[in-house]
Amino acid sequence: MKSNIAFRMAWRLVLQILLSTVLGIVTFVLTVVVLERITYNTTSPIRSIGRQLVHVYGELPIGIVGSFLLFIVYMVILNWRRYRYFGELSQTTEHISQGNFEVVIPVKQRNEVRFLAEDINLLVAELKRSLDEERKAEQTKNELVTNVSHDLRTPLTSILGYLGLIEQDRYRDEVELRHYVQIAYAKAERLNALIHDLFEYTRMRHDVIPLHNKRFNLVELLNQLLVHHHLALQEAGMEGNLITSEHELIVYGDPDKLVRVFENLLVNAINYGRDGRKLDIYVTRTEQNAAIQVVNYGEPIPAADLPHIFERFYRVDKSRTENSGGTGLGLAIAKGLVEKHGGTLTASSNGGNTSFEVRLPLS
Repeated sequence: MKSNIAFRMAWRLVLQILLSTVLGIVTFVLTVVVLERITYNTTSPIRSIGRQLVHVYGELPIGIVGSFLLFIVYMVILNWRRYRYFGELSQTTEHISQGNFEVVIPVKQRNEVRFLAEDINLLVAELKRSLDEERKAEQTKNELVTNVSHDLRTPLTSILGYLGLIEQDRYRDEVELRHYVQIAYAKAERLNALIHDLFEYTRMRHDVIPLHNKRFNLVELLNQLLVHHHLALQEAGMEGNLITSEHELIVYGDPDKLVRVFENLLVNAINYGRDGRKLDIYVTRTEQNAAIQVVNYGEPIPAADLPHIFERFYRVDKSRTENSGGTGLGLAIAKGLVEKHGGTLTASSNGGNTSFEVRLPLS
């Protein structure tokens, strides 16, 4: 309907001109007839003025002028509602231009002005959404800078502190020296891991991580991951199991990036679920997806924390130190990588277990 607005406006104008012309002529004729009858057999000044005008200018010019004046009156009357609507539209638009994006232009009448009001409302809604996203992005950037500064400063301060003790020869013997070096090295490793994760997260957010996709067997990849983490599971006193009836689930994706995802989930399950003494990986086939659940049986994630666990730098246990917790970016990176493969990563937790489910489209 919006595609022929110009035609509708032109057609409406033609109809209004025709209608106003007819009404102007009819009204003028009726007015003359009524006045003629009212003033008949009287000496009314209106009648004498009319006779003089007719005598001077003639009946046709007077009829044309009178009909034209009435034509203008009818044109104004027919468009008066639209003029008022235009005025209301102008006032509301001016109000919006002052930054009041909550204002909505009333949509009424069934004409082209209605379409204009609807389009302006859509424009304002889109502008408001863009501004909200810009504010959110700015807030996110500020939070990211704050968190990065804090997380980088903590291990760096420790490194400088212990290296300062070594540089000033403030140690009792070689055993204490090696202890200081060991701590500084561990802090440096953590700093390196944080910078690496931060770099990966930033690249992922800006969509510059290339995917080297190919077809591979997801069941085989998960089997290999469990073998690689056998020692870590043993040290944590846990047993790892791959539970599936499938021998082959072919997925099209970047196996290196997906290994990063599942390694992160396995490490999380080992770190936070060792009280449960086991870790299960369930692999099932749905109609179009491969569903992988990494389940641990340790302390559950509180319901208040569950919606936030994929946010960067978020830690469920606020009391965890930098030594016992991760960088706080692992799950955010994992979720981003899964979504780049067209999949989903979700989490659930109850009194019995905590489960992270990855769904990937089958090849």
